[in-house]
Amino acid sequence: MLIRNARIASGSIDGPRADVRIADGRITAIGALSPLPGESILEAKGGALLPGLHDHHIHLAASAAAVHSVPCGPPEVDDAATLQRVLRAAPGSDWLRGTGYDEAVAGMLSRHQLDAWLPTRPVRIQHRTGRMWFLNSAALAQLLERAAPPPGLERIDGNWTGRLFDEDSWLRTTLAASPPDLTALGARLTAGGITGVTDMSPANARDTVAWLHAARTAGFAPAIMVAGTPGLSDVPLPPGLTLGPVKLHLHENALPDLDAVTQTARAAHARGRAVAIHCTTEVELVFALALLRSAGPRPGDRIEHAGIAPDPLIAQIAELGLQVVSQPAFIAERGDRYRADVPASDWPHLYRLRAFREAGVTLAAGSDAPYGTLDPWAAMRAACSRQTRAGKVLGLDERLSPEEALDLFLADPADLARRRRITVGAPADLCLLDRPWQVARKVLDAAMVRATLIAGRLVHERIDTRVGKAPGERCLHANAAAG
Repeated sequence: MLIRNARIASGSIDGPRADVRIADGRITAIGALSPLPGESILEAKGGALLPGLHDHHIHLAASAAAVHSVPCGPPEVDDAATLQRVLRAAPGSDWLRGTGYDEAVAGMLSRHQLDAWLPTRPVRIQHRTGRMWFLNSAALAQLLERAAPPPGLERIDGNWTGRLFDEDSWLRTTLAASPPDLTALGARLTAGGITGVTDMSPANARDTVAWLHAARTAGFAPAIMVAGTPGLSDVPLPPGLTLGPVKLHLHENALPDLDAVTQTARAAHARGRAVAIHCTTEVELVFALALLRSAGPRPGDRIEHAGIAPDPLIAQIAELGLQVVSQPAFIAERGDRYRADVPASDWPHLYRLRAFREAGVTLAAGSDAPYGTLDPWAAMRAACSRQTRAGKVLGLDERLSPEEALDLFLADPADLARRRRITVGAPADLCLLDRPWQVARKVLDAAMVRATLIAGRLVHERIDTRVGKAPGERCLHANAAAG
């Protein structure tokens, strides 16, 4: 394939127009190139050509399931009346699965509250954090017919409340749920220019690898780095899958034994794997730093989220040589809730960006989907503006330039300190925009993505209906000179 008349951006500057040839999944030439006989041509028309974006923190199974679920939180649902309406309007009569619930909508839901809205259909609604489910009585009855209640099923004064905490594994097993199909999710990812993802689900194990391999065989295009359990170290990985860090998921209200989890980190390091530690609160971050100081940090060890990071803790992160994977979109999506729930003294410490860069900490970004938006461009906009939905600014000094925001998604998943570039010999994982970067940087919108290529294969192409082009005409065509 020949990509013709593209602009390869360098920093904030659009490079000169150039052609890019791709063969065997790699970039083989860049310059003023003539089409070869039979070569397919992708007309860039002066649009910016970028390395494909990488989502460095996503949960694929939950994201795929969310595609077929009912949104139950902001911005779609903001109050109890709207929640009741969308639940009753949901098609079907079997299990109803809701996602993204925020207690700002109608408080901490109970089974009796859900029964009043939808008494006969089994309903399960996931909290926006992913750590809790709300069940109505019909759902609770079906589950308890199949399995004994787990420790995380809340009971007060001998009565089930319908709240299920940290029991996803029990729920999946009891429902005998099959892993979701990833086809629709893959299409949404590539439409945003994403060519690779890192699945950070802590329970990922051998069966996860088998499912992801099947999904890629069935057409899920993005390359996948798989983080998860220590046992993944012993699982052979097929092409398209690479091994990620051991995921340690901390919860402030139930922190693990420090010596035991330190040994887990040491064992991961001994097997050549880094660790990635979930830290959304300051207490969790303090614990994680003590853990890594005791275990001895390894290159590639990373903090996921770093939701609240005061300056002294950032200094420790830098001292230990740790990396941070943040979720800039949370400021836009949850910022108003943070302003209501988080002490004002901590607002400057929420999901920081500039402070990490200035401290010399390697920084990358992910969506945390489905608990955050899948759209990397929305995350970039949030990184640049730091604005909440209500227009409030959280952490003005943490803003990034559009180029710095883009860089968060250009980090090499195998080495977050390295930024992927368009050079001869590089993998042909590419994102083509419909305008030069100097224009695109002012917009940062997924609608700009004209085409996405993975290993030189076109996996997404927007139908272009601009003036001067016949509606529906595709950008990719065979070289007319080929005969």
